[in-house]
Amino acid sequence: MTVDELRSRTMRAVQSKDTKPELIVRRLVHSLGFRFRLHRKNLPGSPDIVFPGRRKVIFVHGCFWHGHDCARGIRQPKTNADYWIAKVARNRDRDQRAQQLLSEGRWQTCVIWECELKDADALRRKLLVFLA
Repeated sequence: MTVDELRSRTMRAVQSKDTKPELIVRRLVHSLGFRFRLHRKNLPGSPDIVFPGRRKVIFVHGCFWHGHDCARGIRQPKTNADYWIAKVARNRDRDQRAQQLLSEGRWQTCVIWECELKDADALRRKLLVFLA
């Protein structure tokens, strides 16, 4: 298998929903006693977790894919860098547009970054404050 074939195979395996970080956040939210809906396609950005009665949504973002300013998010790819830089920029623009549209529709949004999963207590506090 060539390097390009291996990379292509790896990229095809990347999920857009039901990712490990998303499942961790869902389990935590559920354990806190909140009930929710998933991936509502009728809302901008198809939020990962939706609380319709509260008009609140949560996006669970991978640091690299959505351009977070943490160590993992600011990593620059070594190959095909121009493509990946543009791709992440498009993702960030799309995320910003979706959050703006949700705000205009009177929805509150919360973004949970993959790197935030390392501190369970801080994540729990963030979710409780947001969902209160």
